[in-house]
Amino acid sequence: MPYRRLPNTDLSRIKALKTALSAGSQMTPMELPFSQKTFLDLKTFFPHFEQTIFQYKHNKERQATVYKQLVVQYRSARLYVSHFFQVVNFSILRGEIKPEVRIFYGLQETDTTTPIISTEQQLITWGKKLISGEEERILTGATRIYNPSLQMVKVKYEKFCELYYTHKHLQNTTQKLLEKVTENRLYSDRLITDIWNEVKQNLEHLPQEEQTEQCRKFGVVYFSRKKKEK
Repeated sequence: MPYRRLPNTDLSRIKALKTALSAGSQMTPMELPFSQKTFLDLKTFFPHFEQTIFQYKHNKERQATVYKQLVVQYRSARLYVSHFFQVVNFSILRGEIKPEVRIFYGLQETDTTTPIISTEQQLITWGKKLISGEEERILTGATRIYNPSLQMVKVKYEKFCELYYTHKHLQNTTQKLLEKVTENRLYSDRLITDIWNEVKQNLEHLPQEEQTEQCRKFGVVYFSRKKKEK
């Protein structure tokens, strides 16, 4: 004897709801094998559920795409920022600029090491200090540093920041959509259960095979039980 199984994926939930909605829309209220209230709940909920699922998947895919771009841009921007600090230290070592210029970048005058940049947040912090410090240093009439130039560092840094904050925004949006999807899944399962129970109850007068066939038209999913080996 076949047994029914509730959907366990978003795609199968959408299919079950859509099938019931499509079948019910072609019937009069008197022909409908489940209540008008349940049908109205279905008509109201289904478009909202389908749209939320679409938005969640679309946002998640975009988040993944932006993250891949962010990883590449992070490595590039980190390289330019770190290299700029190295050039400053080499210029000081050669006597081309004075050690006190380090103060412009938020460093100690005697700090000969390159700032550690191993996280996105550290890159944001040191990139900002470097750019504002170098701009301030140049305003004093000091000679510009090249290879890399401040302009090249800014281009790499600003592109990284753009992707970083875009990704953060997408993360927050995806999380909020996931919470909505999770809530809607629970309601979807209850609604599907109500529809299937009401359909079965209203078709109980039919022979088993015909009843099963009619139930399938309203999205009820049946599976055959495996025969036990003797």
